[in-house]
Amino acid sequence: MDAKLITAAAGLGGATIGGAMSFLGSWVAQQKQLRAQWFGQDRIRRQDLYKEFIQEASKSFVDALQHDNPNIGSIMVLYEKLSRMRIISSPEVLAAAEEVVKRIIDTLLQPAISLTSEKVRQMFESGSADILRSFGEACRLEFDALRAQQF
Repeated sequence: MDAKLITAAAGLGGATIGGAMSFLGSWVAQQKQLRAQWFGQDRIRRQDLYKEFIQEASKSFVDALQHDNPNIGSIMVLYEKLSRMRIISSPEVLAAAEEVVKRIIDTLLQPAISLTSEKVRQMFESGSADILRSFGEACRLEFDALRAQQF
């Protein structure tokens, strides 16, 4: 074989391998960047949904406690948010959210109570006013799992 031909083939092979590795490295970096971007957007979407649920559940719970005229529309808003959670949330978050709605409806079915400052204090001391604790804890665990999955 001619030495020039071997040199040219080696140069061409090296350039081909170098180009392929450069392309592969760029592709892997782009895929990693896209994955991080998707995880970031997914996290923001979940945070917004959970924040809206917490706000609406809090309003609905207070309304249920004082329900001279219960706001059924707010219960339907909670069901709308539950339906959205069924699509993107973990089973644990969904179960905790369903439990919150169940407690609100159960409270709505009980006789209205007069919310005196003493009654409110008793509710907080007993923990019966904190209907969102399990939901918040489930959300935190879900976000921790998502963070670990991202890296």
